[in-house]
Amino acid sequence: MTSIPLKSMPVSSLNPAASRAKTHRNFRFSPSLSGYLFIAPALMILGVFLGLPILYAIFLSFHKVEILGEMSYRFVHLRNFTRLVDDGRVWIALKNTAEYVAIVVPIQTFIALMLALVLNAQIRGKNLFRVVFFLPTITSSAVLTLIFMWIYNADGLLNHFLEGFGLPTYNWLGDPNIALKSIMIMNIWASAPFFMVIYLAALQDIPESLYEAAKIDGANGCDRFLNITLPLLKPVTFFIIVMGIIGTFQLFDQSYIFSGGSGGPNNSTLTVVLLIYQYAFKNLEMGYAAALALLLATAIVLATLVQRYLFKEDIPQ
Repeated sequence: MTSIPLKSMPVSSLNPAASRAKTHRNFRFSPSLSGYLFIAPALMILGVFLGLPILYAIFLSFHKVEILGEMSYRFVHLRNFTRLVDDGRVWIALKNTAEYVAIVVPIQTFIALMLALVLNAQIRGKNLFRVVFFLPTITSSAVLTLIFMWIYNADGLLNHFLEGFGLPTYNWLGDPNIALKSIMIMNIWASAPFFMVIYLAALQDIPESLYEAAKIDGANGCDRFLNITLPLLKPVTFFIIVMGIIGTFQLFDQSYIFSGGSGGPNNSTLTVVLLIYQYAFKNLEMGYAAALALLLATAIVLATLVQRYLFKEDIPQ
């Protein structure tokens, strides 16, 4: 029998495990492909529950939809969008929403920063204060609105408090000039603690060595706040402002409960989302409501782009 020299035999015939390892190396996924495979389930869920509804809303906005009886779609070109220009209630809702955003977002951002600065200081019982301040955020929005409606009542707690200090009282729920401000006060009180937690986490991430170095150089507390704290908090402030704008543009439940779904008194609490609800589920004008929803989405995107432009030097690329 002829023997084969070991030197002339391939390595794979001597070590099958090495051959299998070499094969696995040849068919190994690239890092980018592996990443896409890991996020594929999340992308599928987002596509089904987010992407498809957006595409369907765009489709509806170009159609007149009949949902009673046999559902039907009639293509109406840009008629739903041109109707927005002539609809007076749309402009009222946009005005109310813009006023709400312009007042609530700056105030709640400022209060959140002040609360975070206080709770980040070395004060006694700060952990208890953190819990107490955060309680409004975890309260149900509907329950919170009902509580404030009781406070705002003509014989409610707030008017009794004002009377005790000799101040004028108001019809917080029935006066068109006051009703929207009432919702603003409630929303600021409820949402500022949430952003306070974000600011508090960012403050605790700032190295203490920066403050110590500035103190050695003779910087006082105001100088350290203006030249260290605020600049380092700008990316967080951008995030908080954007989230605040998106949240306030989507105001619905408080306005709905306050006005019983009408947006009153005299359309003073009518917001864009509440108007979308009225057209979609009361008037059953799904196509027109979808066009109005696209208008709201466009306004939110534009507001976000403006904020990004203003903060562009402070946002990591």
